[in-house]
Parts: sequence; C-alpha cells; structure tokens
Amino acid sequence: MTKSSPLALSNQLCFAFYSVSHAFSRAYRPFLDPLGLTYPQYVVLLVLWEQDGLTVREIGDRLFLDSGTLTPLLKRLEAAGHIRRARDKKDERQVRISLTEMGRTLRENAEEIPRQVGCMLGLPVDELRALTEQVAKLRGRLHDSASLLAKS
Repeated sequence: MTKSSPLALSNQLCFAFYSVSHAFSRAYRPFLDPLGLTYPQYVVLLVLWEQDGLTVREIGDRLFLDSGTLTPLLKRLEAAGHIRRARDKKDERQVRISLTEMGRTLRENAEEIPRQVGCMLGLPVDELRALTEQVAKLRGRLHDSASLLAKS
C-alpha cells in the first residue's frame, strides 16, 4: 500500500490520536506510579478535584466513559482509600462519589504533574492550552456527529 492510499496507516488521524493516547499514558507513568495511580484513575481524580461529590453518571459524562468502564476504576480508587461511594439520599438509584481526606491530600502530591509533562513536550503553556482547546473542539464535533449517526 502506498502512502497516498486513503487506507495507509500514516494517513489515519484516528491512529495518530490513538498512538498519542498511549504515549501520554506511558509519559505519565513515572509521575503516577509513586502515587499508586493509573492514568485512568488520575483523570477520575482530576474531575473530583475540580468538583467533589459528583454522581457516577456526571463523572462518566465529563470523561466520556460509560458506567461499565468507570465502576471498576471507582472501586479500585475506593479500595485504595481515595474516594467514597454512597447512594444519593435523594435518589437511591444514583451513586455519589466523594473524595476522602487521603484523596484530597493526593491532589497536593499531583500538583506538579501537568508542569512536568508539559516540560517533556517542550511546548510553552499558551501553546499547550491552544492545542488542548483545538483537540477539545475536534472531540466535540466527533461526539456530536456520532450522536447524530446513532439517532439515524
């Protein structure tokens, strides 16, 4: 297959993002291992550090994860003592996730991770922010398109 082929791997934007995702997971590992966290657990905590006491659904919506993927992550975070899962008092069908004191303290230990990863990338903060915004817009367009296709 030639590089000009529409099916060449090097021409696939989806593969570029897929491989970047794996590269990010590997890049974060040396910073997360000492904290006893995986990258998916870290992003769950990022959501809770922004807003504690969310439901499983709210966290899933923020991370674009379904409850089948999210629940095992939450159970491991709970077993490690970082979060508490409890039925919502107003709606027992909902499970609320709250940080424990250990989970809140872990935030202080993670404060330097974004800067350290940014240094690895060699990009100034303003360029990183602009790139993040562009990728978020692309994700939004893909999400909207996929939703429209699913309704068809």
